[in-house]
Amino acid sequence: MQIKAICTDIDGTLLNGDRVLSPRLLEAIGRLPEDFPIILASSRMPDAMRHLQKDMCRLGEPLICYNGGFVIHDKPKEVLDDVSISLDLCEALVKIAKGTKVHVSLYQGEDWFEPEYDYWAQREARNTKVDPTLQPLDQVLALWKGRKKGAHKVMCMGPADEIDFFFQNAEQHMGTELHLYRSKDTYIEIAPKSISKASALELLLERKYQIKMDEVMAFGDNYNDIEMLEAVGLGVAVGNALEEVKSIADRVTLSNKEDGVAVMIEEMLLG
Repeated sequence: MQIKAICTDIDGTLLNGDRVLSPRLLEAIGRLPEDFPIILASSRMPDAMRHLQKDMCRLGEPLICYNGGFVIHDKPKEVLDDVSISLDLCEALVKIAKGTKVHVSLYQGEDWFEPEYDYWAQREARNTKVDPTLQPLDQVLALWKGRKKGAHKVMCMGPADEIDFFFQNAEQHMGTELHLYRSKDTYIEIAPKSISKASALELLLERKYQIKMDEVMAFGDNYNDIEMLEAVGLGVAVGNALEEVKSIADRVTLSNKEDGVAVMIEEMLLG
């Protein structure tokens, strides 16, 4: 098998236990040719991914953001795909959270909106190294209405029991149109049902590279990585991945805390 590109999830996969790129990983990536694509695919917003590209000396390469809803190439500045949650659904999600302790965040393109800089917002800012724009959500939605925009991602954070109630309610009423993904029992990430990391990667390879899906090695750890790992030539689950992810993977490497991605790059590409 000839591998011509890498596509990888970030949180729980590429980042180590300190939520950074390890020296071993950076060294392995540094030994790959400059024209060998390293494509980041995440539920994160663009700026929460660019600083990692910078650390890898890969700034400007394409990014699969919001689980595939916003696919961009910074060099040249180009939006390759743009699929968002409709304004009506955004309004319905915000309404479900009213009167609860569920904290709702709205993401659109390069922007992240928070109603207040509380515990949840501060935690997300620390994890992603991006600061939000503070604005009441009703104002954000009103602004989007005038521009006929929606959200690329809605994220809900809060106590596990309230998040569970929110999830059941949203799934029951909007589950046919939205993908509600629980990365933790205190988090829900919401995206359009029509997109995935796999479909975004296929589009990206078609538009920007002469590379086929079966010439890609992909890494992941969670439910939103399954389609991508199944679609590529070599789908690799890290050792800390969910059992459902490991069961469909072609290979299982060490955990993210043990440099699992670096180990596979060394074995498959560097000899």
